[in-house]
Amino acid sequence: MITTTTRQHALRQHLPGRTTARAANSVDHQAALATRLTARDRWILALLHEHRVLTSQQLQDAAFPSGRSARQRLRDLYLWRAVSRFQPFQQVGRAPMHYILGPAGAGVLAAEHGLEVKDLGYRHDRAMSIAHNQRLAHTVGIGDFFTSLIARTRYRPANSTRGYPEALTAWWSETRCARHFSDLVIPDAYGRWHAGNTEVEFFLEYDTGTESLTKLSRKLLAYERLADATGIATPVLIWLPTTRREAGARTALAQIHAGLDHPDTVPVATAAADLLDPRAPHPSPADAVWLPLTSTSRRTVGRFELAGLPDAWPGLAPPTASTPDDENSATTAESATAFSRLPPPTPIPPPASPNRIHRTDP
Repeated sequence: MITTTTRQHALRQHLPGRTTARAANSVDHQAALATRLTARDRWILALLHEHRVLTSQQLQDAAFPSGRSARQRLRDLYLWRAVSRFQPFQQVGRAPMHYILGPAGAGVLAAEHGLEVKDLGYRHDRAMSIAHNQRLAHTVGIGDFFTSLIARTRYRPANSTRGYPEALTAWWSETRCARHFSDLVIPDAYGRWHAGNTEVEFFLEYDTGTESLTKLSRKLLAYERLADATGIATPVLIWLPTTRREAGARTALAQIHAGLDHPDTVPVATAAADLLDPRAPHPSPADAVWLPLTSTSRRTVGRFELAGLPDAWPGLAPPTASTPDDENSATTAESATAFSRLPPPTPIPPPASPNRIHRTDP
């Protein structure tokens, strides 16, 4: 859950999967999938390609009404080889099932965009290597951050007392961010949050507590170079595991931020996972947990909601209507990568298909 941060040392060798007969990834199987996959299934495949790995709980938060429906549908996708899965070892309790894009799913994505599977840069063994990657907990934590925002998007409008809808409108992976900004900085993710007439875009730095605070704070130097190169001041949001860690980080960040040539071009806010209430129906980083590093707002106390962060920096220009991906849609063939051939998936899933379509006689 987003209210806690999993440390990498808590994950060990993944448990072997259950022995289950799975359909072969043949031409006939691809044809059969055309009659089985719904729009939501295809969205899940695109999401897994973009973000490498998502847990069963994250996929449930993002796309399913209940744990039972999530388990049933993900099992079907697994049996059809549209997705693959693994379960990391956990010393206490059992880790959730982790899902990655499967061979048949990669074939579906490639066919949808008129490409060969090799054009996606996909290899099943390479996709499964995330199970042993030392950054698995970090990658899963970023998934927690954004899927909790998707869950708030899906469920909050029904019981919101604020009178306006909220929605996550963009979620880029670290890989896509690297494609655009790697010569200056590589954010852990890029996102956009829309609430009423307000929209805030941000770069996310997700901290699990293993990186030195000096290294974390020095990233602000790179973000200043990015702002200088693009002429756009984009807030940098730093998510930390505990308020104790946050206090230390804010001290280190303040020292670096004060030394920037143009500190106003790098708005920074911090938050900690233990500020969220785990008993709340859908706790998320959209709650009032953000504390700006510096602020020109008249409000001097209290933390801000995600949608309220622009109020902390009144001089911050609103984000443009287009995303950086739109602005670079004419990428040349020489600079395009296999990953960038697919557009980023929309963060909000399409409506679920009904189990049965009731037909009436003419």
